[in-house]
Amino acid sequence: MSEVAKIEKNESLFSKKNRALLVDPLNDNNPITVQILGICSALAVTSTVMNSLVMGIGVTVVTAMSNLVISAMRDYIPNRIRMIVQLVIVAWLVQLVAMFLQAYLYTTYTELATFIGLIITNCIVMGRLEAYAMANKPWPSFLDGIGNGLGYTMILLTIGTIREIFGSGKLLGFEVIPQAVYDFGYTNNGLMVLPISSIILIGIIIWIQRGLNKKLVDVS
Repeated sequence: MSEVAKIEKNESLFSKKNRALLVDPLNDNNPITVQILGICSALAVTSTVMNSLVMGIGVTVVTAMSNLVISAMRDYIPNRIRMIVQLVIVAWLVQLVAMFLQAYLYTTYTELATFIGLIITNCIVMGRLEAYAMANKPWPSFLDGIGNGLGYTMILLTIGTIREIFGSGKLLGFEVIPQAVYDFGYTNNGLMVLPISSIILIGIIIWIQRGLNKKLVDVS
């Protein structure tokens, strides 16, 4: 392959359209705050940053790889059983993620085992398969999966950071609020320990996002 052909190939792989697949879900088309998907897991796993990070990475891996596989198979999947095929592929990938966590991050796995299994029915994963992978080529579908996974992870990490700091005074297990602050009368916010705080925080994030991003003003 000539140098010119290599350059053209690289440009096509990371064209403006393909780059948008990675960038748009971070803000303009975020799966949680704009598409309103994945809310349930955001409630369940964001009590700490570590749990948020692990769940975010797991969803990103599953979404990207399932998009890639389903896109490559889309012309051979009978329409009447496409959902079953999608679920089988997603379940297989989720099992691989669960086995990896069980082997290398066992403590985190014990906390998230139930929720990791529920990635199979995560509406972000199934939504991207139906809305994008079934109608597009493998490479863009793979990028779409990564972009939506990163957008999901970004929101989870934001919520997890706020909840962990204000709920326990810690971040990644380290004390971040000085003892002097507690001596002055500060107490940890018990609301931040509860899942309901995630809904409040998501609402605040949506409010701020739509206030700053004029593209989202008309999004209902």
